[in-house]
Amino acid sequence: MHRAAFANSGRIFNLTQRKTCSQPANLAFVWHRQCRSFAHSAQELPSEAKPKPKASTPLRRTAAASLPIRSNPTPTRSEIKPVFTLATAERYAIQGLRTRLPPSARMLHDSYWVPTWKHNDQEGEIFIFTNGTFVCWGLGEEEAMAFASRVLIPTAEIGRLREPETEDLEFVTDPTENTRLQGDLIILGQSPPLNAEDTMPKDLPPSTLPKETLLARYAYSQALSRSTALSALEVQLENYLSSVAVLPDALVRTGKPGLGRKALVKKLGELLKFRQGLNLNRENFSDTPDLYWAEPVLEGYFNSLSNALEVRARTRSVNDKITYAAEMQSVLRELLTETSAHRMELIIIALIAVEVVICLIRDGPELWEMLTDGKDEDGTARHTAHRNH
Repeated sequence: MHRAAFANSGRIFNLTQRKTCSQPANLAFVWHRQCRSFAHSAQELPSEAKPKPKASTPLRRTAAASLPIRSNPTPTRSEIKPVFTLATAERYAIQGLRTRLPPSARMLHDSYWVPTWKHNDQEGEIFIFTNGTFVCWGLGEEEAMAFASRVLIPTAEIGRLREPETEDLEFVTDPTENTRLQGDLIILGQSPPLNAEDTMPKDLPPSTLPKETLLARYAYSQALSRSTALSALEVQLENYLSSVAVLPDALVRTGKPGLGRKALVKKLGELLKFRQGLNLNRENFSDTPDLYWAEPVLEGYFNSLSNALEVRARTRSVNDKITYAAEMQSVLRELLTETSAHRMELIIIALIAVEVVICLIRDGPELWEMLTDGKDEDGTARHTAHRNH
């Protein structure tokens, strides 16, 4: 029955795909809705499909790859649960949050791990990262917002975002499957042994999810954390570029940059701050975290989700936009410098002219007297010589 239902759903899916080829912008959304409806029809579940994340990435475009897992439940497989990521600031002062976290919370490599968090009869775990994001496993948006309002304090949030950025996926646990990312679904199951014994901390407190997949969840969480923090930076950069987009038009219309020197220097400072946050901070978007150099298995989990979320490609794109904006501001700064130099030349010429006028006013009569006296003496001498002759 399941095979027949899946075959029929596949034919319907192909027909739907052909009908929607004229609307490529909505293709990923249509795929997801079809996949979810087919999965529920195969399981004979009447509940409606949950809305999927808003971002358009290869994860969304390959959502159909998770259909075999979604549409074929097994006795060993858990129900599908959410993984929700929330970015609220540019950075967190983690130590400032310690007193507001449960006693079981502890440091886990580059994150603070909350093994159990309950809200509205929902129970899950949370990873808090210093780049201003936290990742909730088994908890949805409502629970994540409740955690943020209860735990995050203004003194711990450095550079609070105007609007939080989110990213959400889903996961299942199945001890008979290999841990992997399939389509837009994370499967937590068996993992190869780690290289170093101290990678997994000792004396871990009880947690909502299995201890065996803790570091796999950590690796996936770090990838989600970077992607969401990058989304926040992308939004800030777009707002910045919108604010300076009028400058080339002003240059075309008036021949002037349209900004004073001080305002232009402030804009340049914002741009340098973007590049610093993108490339120079400890939690940047280009380097592989140190933990994964010694643990290729965890690195594979981290890279699989990072690549699916296009973190490196998006980082290059942001760097290119920053480079363009820096070049534009460099041109405007040179124009301001030339304008200032021209103004200084005019001021110097004016000062020289004023100095000449002052000299003429002050010493003019004396010079005139000297000139006229000299002429009179010459004339008298020539007249006397002529008479004697």
